[in-house]
Amino acid sequence: MQTVKNDKKTIRSWAMFDWSNSAYNLVITSTIFPAYYTIITTTEEHGDKVSFFGFTFVNTALSNYSLSVAYLIMALLLPFLSSSADYHGNKKAYMKFFTYMGSLACMLLFFFKLETLELGIICSAIAAMGYIGGVMFSNSYLPEIASVDQQDRVSAQGFAYGYIGSVLLQILCFVFVLKPEWFGITDLSFAPRLSFLLVGVWWVLFAQIPFSKLPAGPGVQVAKNRKNGYQELLYVFRQVKSMTILKRFLLAFFFYSVGVQTIMLVAASFGEKELHLGTENLIIIILIIQVVAIGGAYLMSSLGRKIGNINVLIWVVCVWIAICISAYFISTAQQFYVLAVVVGIVMGGVQSLSRSTYSKFLPEGTPDTASFFSFYDVTEKLAIVIGLASFAFIEERSNIRNSALALSLFFFTGLIILVFLARTKGSTKTSLISEN
Repeated sequence: MQTVKNDKKTIRSWAMFDWSNSAYNLVITSTIFPAYYTIITTTEEHGDKVSFFGFTFVNTALSNYSLSVAYLIMALLLPFLSSSADYHGNKKAYMKFFTYMGSLACMLLFFFKLETLELGIICSAIAAMGYIGGVMFSNSYLPEIASVDQQDRVSAQGFAYGYIGSVLLQILCFVFVLKPEWFGITDLSFAPRLSFLLVGVWWVLFAQIPFSKLPAGPGVQVAKNRKNGYQELLYVFRQVKSMTILKRFLLAFFFYSVGVQTIMLVAASFGEKELHLGTENLIIIILIIQVVAIGGAYLMSSLGRKIGNINVLIWVVCVWIAICISAYFISTAQQFYVLAVVVGIVMGGVQSLSRSTYSKFLPEGTPDTASFFSFYDVTEKLAIVIGLASFAFIEERSNIRNSALALSLFFFTGLIILVFLARTKGSTKTSLISEN
């Protein structure tokens, strides 16, 4: 049964998936977990060095390496899982599996202390894998629930729901972390660990809304030479290879995603390590980013309709380059606050617009949405692997400021490809370049 496009109830339920899992993205990857991790793993005896199964790492480098491994595993798995989901018509089942896996891992982080470092690193990596898998299958619903002319708006709505939901939970966690005495909490590690538990509960509870409303996903009517999920993957791969515009966009997306995703994952660690902002200031800064990002997502969607998605992305990537250069020189909390506002404006916009732009490049009415979006998500995940690994590698051999500056090279490469893409003729979606 085919899903009716632009149905408000369906779109709202789909957006609630962003609401549910964005709490992980905010609390675990951006604020409380990295701040808590950096604090408990920095000791007078060993400084910022930690031992992980007998191997010694810089604390922030270890967390970045572990995330890069998680993203690499998912990048290798997702194409096969998505092709199988398209073939069998059960992508919602995969959404549920990754959601339950990720939320459970977050709950287990409640037991993470310095003496259980290995548990914390492993659970944080598994939580990341759950988040990655759920998002990919959620993204694949976009071309099914929204027509081409509505995809920018619907994509922005999803990100806006995510930012709002994550901020609400973050404020609750914020109270526990900053005012533990209100609740009779004497163990200072308890409040952040309670936050990790709440993220897992929030994630799994609100995910039930999209799980109850979204269709399972109709199986693809395959040709005789496509007998299983692996052959389905090969079929979609051949289609992607023949789509010049789509390939070029994915290449540009890869390079600027290296920078965008890495900055989002390391911002809190950078603020704590270089500026010693403390958990309270870090949470406030990330909350500012999330609130501003809501407006940024809608702003970029509106600009995309006026001057074209690719042109907007070009300007946004230029801003990201300026952010990387600025991060190298900042030395005060006030400067970090200003930079956070700028990051917020372009963060929501670049994620939302990238997702809808890719969706518009897909063939109209394609049934293999999970398989096509696996290429999009694998591109992003490989970008994160490269970004985190290079960031950690440079930090271990010089410093974290040089790591931030090096990200500008990835943005610059993506910018060049976008400029050439804007000049490419023959796109079937001319509105992606300009509506004039």
